[in-house]
Amino acid sequence: MGGICLSSPALAQTEVTFYFPVAVGGPITKTIDGFAEGFNKENPDYKITPVYAGTYQETLVKALTAHKAGKPPTSAILLSTDTFTLIDEDAVMPIDGFIKSDADKQWLNGFFPSFMANGQVEGKTWGVPFQRSTVVMYWNKEAFKKAGLDPDKAPANWAELVSMGEKLTQRDANGNVTQWGIQVPSSGFPYWLFQCFTTPNDVLLANSDGNEVTFDNVKVIEALQYWMDLSQTLKIHPPGVVQWGTTPKDFMEGKAAIIWTTTGNLTNIRNNAPFDFGVGMIPANIRPGSPTGGGNFYIFKDATEAEQQGAFEFAKWLTQPERAAQWSMDTGYAAVSPAAYETDVLKKYAADFPAALVARDQLEYAVAEFSTHENQRVTKVLNDAIQAGLTGTKTAEQALKDAQGEANRILRSYR
Repeated sequence: MGGICLSSPALAQTEVTFYFPVAVGGPITKTIDGFAEGFNKENPDYKITPVYAGTYQETLVKALTAHKAGKPPTSAILLSTDTFTLIDEDAVMPIDGFIKSDADKQWLNGFFPSFMANGQVEGKTWGVPFQRSTVVMYWNKEAFKKAGLDPDKAPANWAELVSMGEKLTQRDANGNVTQWGIQVPSSGFPYWLFQCFTTPNDVLLANSDGNEVTFDNVKVIEALQYWMDLSQTLKIHPPGVVQWGTTPKDFMEGKAAIIWTTTGNLTNIRNNAPFDFGVGMIPANIRPGSPTGGGNFYIFKDATEAEQQGAFEFAKWLTQPERAAQWSMDTGYAAVSPAAYETDVLKKYAADFPAALVARDQLEYAVAEFSTHENQRVTKVLNDAIQAGLTGTKTAEQALKDAQGEANRILRSYR
């Protein structure tokens, strides 16, 4: 009989499924598994079960498919830009409903405001930041020295990006490029990298209600034209569509002297670059700035109350300053709260590796990542327009005017 008594608390355990956007394996899954085990040990009433669901896109599809089949996950890390989609599908709960105590209020108000922008719609908080980023610039200090440039001074604006990019572009005897001056990826998340041109040009691509876009704005067209000019006119940037996935590798292999990519690549580049490198903010034009990026923690509406409460407790636990600091050091993602940067462990890390603070410092100038209703469709329209410009199949103006018309049709019913 004793055995049955001992096992009875296990029967009362509430299982909380947690969809996480990563292909199986690798150091990130070890960190997440460690977090789940740590939480489960401290909270024996709950059992967090991580489900590694592939890319962000695949994770969203799996979560919504499960939701429609009446078997939703309890919680998931999905893109902050999926907020409108999740609301429109009636899939997630506002986090505000779980906030009971002063400590809960303090927790919800403790995140960086620019990371909250994508998750808050119509006065409600639908997701809280977890795996968040900005785009940052990486530069090869050895390549700068060889080109006669100050290795500690990165391009601060568009004009300097061009003048330094010209000095950094290397060609062999046959005129083939052996090192590009600047490389910005345009596959995977073209719209996100495009915001690194539109934000400095002082223009937003969508309104905060997610039902209007500004693709045909003259400043948006100028931003795309500048990106196109880097490759088509100045020839200091690779032609056509540049792969997201191989850009960090190209940098580490010396094929590109400057790249823009997520701060989430910081730890990878730090561990693998065979040369000294710098990390800086995206070059300014009219103003500085980058979009935020990355994933929020969402709680699904059709999970049981006990499961939802477990997910809420896990969200709070995951985002405590010490854990947010650890996550930032393990991955390079920005820590989600000012308090995380005040922890001894992150202060010590940043003193030794100041590049870890660039994404945080850039938050002061950051804007929300592009997001609308029907986000997948509208984003595809914009991505296609950007790629049409970069491959030279359309002018910047034509590509973006066509995209504006298409987006207007998709969003009409949300106005």
